[in-house]
Amino acid sequence: MDATDAWTVFFAALITAVATGLGAAPFLFVKEMSRWWLGVSNAIAAGLMLAASHGLLVEGSVYNPWRTIVGLLLGAGLIAGARRLVAERRDLHLGALRGADALKALIMVCVMTVHSMAEGIGVGVSYGGGEKLGVFITTAIAVHNIPEGLAISLILVPRGVGVWSAAGWSVFSSLPQPALAVPAFIFVTLFEPLLPIGLGLAAGAMIWMALAELLPDALEQASPAMVANTVLVSVCAMLAFQQFLKT
Repeated sequence: MDATDAWTVFFAALITAVATGLGAAPFLFVKEMSRWWLGVSNAIAAGLMLAASHGLLVEGSVYNPWRTIVGLLLGAGLIAGARRLVAERRDLHLGALRGADALKALIMVCVMTVHSMAEGIGVGVSYGGGEKLGVFITTAIAVHNIPEGLAISLILVPRGVGVWSAAGWSVFSSLPQPALAVPAFIFVTLFEPLLPIGLGLAAGAMIWMALAELLPDALEQASPAMVANTVLVSVCAMLAFQQFLKT
């Protein structure tokens, strides 16, 4: 592979990372966040992540279902273990956030960073199959990253993080995409077997985050019926969005 090809893959993956920051855009028009809205935002984020996880598991199963399952268990275990470690730090802070809010924000960024690793490998592997396929996969991931950035912002902004800072953290969580896309492109035969594990790992991390963190928090701030309806609508919207990208 020549250098020009590698740079093309790098900048394509960088575009997908930057697109994640667009998810914070709706909060430019939202001035105040009530506690009820915090519950609803957690429910929306949970729905988006559960639907995204479904898509990852389906895609991973096409490559290798057993490796996807291994990745799924590893992802859930990784995030659960990381949460236990960072929960012991009472002085934890992330920007303007402190304590429990900082913990939740840090876990969210970690989860989406794990997710981005799988997507970065996906971009590189797709370009290994030809430029036309690479452009298609890159475009789909870039558009797909916008609601993922929204999910991150739904956790950060209601807890007091500024819109631009939320956009910055969203982009930061996607930086593994350009970092891993080029090696995956150059060594496609080495990285392709890892792709289903990475997809499963990302799905496991997001499912754990949605069930263990977001939904319990949502139920503290909003009624069970509101949370259930919000999650259902979010899942349907995300699944419809994913289907639209495939057409």
